[in-house]
Amino acid sequence: VQLQASGGGLVQAGGSLRLSCAASEGTFSYRYMAWFHQAPGKEREFVAAIEWRSRRTSYADSVKGRFTISRDNTKNTVHLQMNNLKPEDTAIYYCAAGSPITSQARVHSSYYYWGQGTQVTVSS
Repeated sequence: VQLQASGGGLVQAGGSLRLSCAASEGTFSYRYMAWFHQAPGKEREFVAAIEWRSRRTSYADSVKGRFTISRDNTKNTVHLQMNNLKPEDTAIYYCAAGSPITSQARVHSSYYYWGQGTQVTVSS
């Protein structure tokens, strides 16, 4: 599976961006797709995940109420709508696909495939 992330950019605090992650083939074999981010000098952190078949979602506390993860089954694409962005959201955002058990869905080492990353920069 190849994952292609897009949609990053520069935005002012309070603004919005929509990230997309397109999979090269059907992802029905993978239980979860997720977004992680990594800021300079920091470890990769969980942002959001969606269980492909049930559409159940999970979010990091820092983005709850601001970010929404969704999937488009017909296009094998996952989106991350990011609203009310804050400077601390600045990072490279990576999409991932894998089949972790639910308790491990927030752990980056649980995912098999990764997109190339897209930069999100939020200015204050």
